[in-house]
Amino acid sequence: MKYVVYVRVSTNKQGESGLGLQSQRDAVSNFFASRPHEILNTYTEVESGKRADRPELLKALEECKRRKAVLVIAKLDRLGRNLAFIANLMEAGVEFVC
Repeated sequence: MKYVVYVRVSTNKQGESGLGLQSQRDAVSNFFASRPHEILNTYTEVESGKRADRPELLKALEECKRRKAVLVIAKLDRLGRNLAFIANLMEAGVEFVC
């Protein structure tokens, strides 16, 4: 199975500390520990989850579509804070797990 990983924090302070990003990376590593996988790419972003036009997320989604991969996120709130955005993503045909 092919996967694309997406990790996000909301503020520059969180991004600089690395703590939020590292905990997400640890959660993703735990997910992969018990299953065969091929990680195609990892996208990291420092941006508010309220924004739908996050550049790294858009790249990750495009790669998932193009390469028929599953998007992996540590927690659903890292993908977005807006239920309509998440529902639209599900309708767009991008499979994701968190």
